Amino acid sequence: MANKFNSGDNRTRSSVSIFIVAGLCCFFYLLGAWQRSGFGKGDSIALEMTKSGENCNILPNLNFETHHGGEAGIIDDPDSKVTAFKPCHTRYTDYTPCQDQGRAMTFPRENMIYRERHCPPQAEKLHCLIPAPEGYVTPFRWPKSRDYVPYANAPYKSLTVEKAIQNWIQYEGNVFRFPGGGTQFPQGADKYIDQLASVIPIANGTVRTALDTGCGVASWGAYLWKRNVIAMSFAPRDSHEAQVQFALERGVPAVIGVLGSIKVPYPSRAFDMAHCSRCLIPWGINDGLYMKEVDRVLRPGGYWVLSGPPINWKINYKAWQRPMEELQEEQRKIEEAAKLLCWEKKSEKGEIAIWQKTLDSAACRAKQESSGATFCKSDDTDDVWYKQMEQCITPNDNDNIVDLKPFPERLYAVPPRIASGSVPGVSVEAFMEDSRQWKKHVNAYRKINQIIDSGRYRNIMDMNAGLGGFAAALHSPKFWVMNVVPTIAEKNTLGVVYERGLIGIYHDWCEAFSTYPRTYDLIHANGVFSLYKDKCDFEDILLEMDRILRPEGAVIFRDEVDVLVKVRKIIGGMKWDSKMMDHEDGPLVPEKILVAVKQYWVGNSTSPQ
Repeated sequence: MANKFNSGDNRTRSSVSIFIVAGLCCFFYLLGAWQRSGFGKGDSIALEMTKSGENCNILPNLNFETHHGGEAGIIDDPDSKVTAFKPCHTRYTDYTPCQDQGRAMTFPRENMIYRERHCPPQAEKLHCLIPAPEGYVTPFRWPKSRDYVPYANAPYKSLTVEKAIQNWIQYEGNVFRFPGGGTQFPQGADKYIDQLASVIPIANGTVRTALDTGCGVASWGAYLWKRNVIAMSFAPRDSHEAQVQFALERGVPAVIGVLGSIKVPYPSRAFDMAHCSRCLIPWGINDGLYMKEVDRVLRPGGYWVLSGPPINWKINYKAWQRPMEELQEEQRKIEEAAKLLCWEKKSEKGEIAIWQKTLDSAACRAKQESSGATFCKSDDTDDVWYKQMEQCITPNDNDNIVDLKPFPERLYAVPPRIASGSVPGVSVEAFMEDSRQWKKHVNAYRKINQIIDSGRYRNIMDMNAGLGGFAAALHSPKFWVMNVVPTIAEKNTLGVVYERGLIGIYHDWCEAFSTYPRTYDLIHANGVFSLYKDKCDFEDILLEMDRILRPEGAVIFRDEVDVLVKVRKIIGGMKWDSKMMDHEDGPLVPEKILVAVKQYWVGNSTSPQ
């Protein structure tokens, strides 16, 4: 009797096990169904998710249903109606709220003020969904995206005419092709970078982070990527229509920006290299004001590259169609400013000049004082958001001179700012624990969305980056992460992010981000809505996320459950599919995860396609 009983019991357990496995597989099928492929309009995410679900390997303690009892009561309350947001008019397809062309023309032109950020007041903000253009398709995967962009995604041909002889961009059938040329490197960015590498140690990981000012379509940054150098590129939204948009469609980090009257939104001593390739920035004016701003963000020992006018003006002044005396005076002012900043010229060959910032800050300071230089008095050299550029030199104490480890070692090493105690409240132990936590969180994300590492997502944003733990744990040559440190964050950690060999930017999420619509594939929002609670409307932040997220792009929210319930209600009217799930440590943890996918739809659509 005992044997028969055990045999029946085993069969029952076997049946239950089969039922559980079948249920999990069915769940992955449904999860894949969220992400509509669009068939011919977007990529087949649903198919990929369904295929990946066949494995059914998930964390045993990761429950895809939240166990917070309050959620059902709020979501299902018949008096709690979801507001459905309507599509904006198609004229807003490429709307950039804080760089709106009409608003820009009402501001002064001196010092490029009209090209800076000028955001709409609350009463003028759009409360609708920015549409994708007709025919929009998912961008090609990297590295093909470096060379090809679908015409429908950014249908602007002006650069193909204006920059035809400079090999920037060509229109071929239904795509734009980017041969890798530029104004100063018509033979290709690779050969140009080889020239720089003969002076700058690009190959050994010493130079990892770069700033490209006036980047065009960012071919310099695009071709640095394979050399393990990541460039933060910026250019204004100006007559060169959509240059930053092209950069991001190619999968290259870029933002809309300009050297004007406001400090650039990056921390001091952030970049290993800064670059200007015929960027048309008047470096010599105002006693080298813009060079002083580059000096602020350049690390001691970092390099500044200037190619094009006025370098080698004696030979090129006729080709540039500029008076010889004017070019001579321009170079004199640049050389004078470089000398004041203690930049040593390492090379001048052809139209390329390279300077290196000194490592001996004490000796430099003595020289500057003897010459009567003015030093910036601010105690916080990273307090830059909407702050005016100053006609002063940002001091570099010898205590700040550190030898960073080569990349990728520096990604996981303790950043010097933390080792030296320069970030209040963040010890070495706290940094190590943060890294451990983010490895665990990212492993959970990989179980939730099994195509994160597939190359499907190229442009990724972390809206509240902290110490850069998310980007470090996720690191891959297939994608890059824009690490945003909110201006209201308790700790200013963006300098730490850069010391890890990552890139990022300061931003206030009560305003629009400096980018075009549909430029990010995956957005991570950790604690963003708890941070901005009572600061600005959740609706405004979520509509901005929708603007910058590509159709069929994904969002991962991590926050307190009561906050996420409010967020989920709002996105219920935004043509997003979503699902709430428990923290990876189980249902008793009040922090939850909300994953969402933006549906595919284009202008003139009234429903997702």
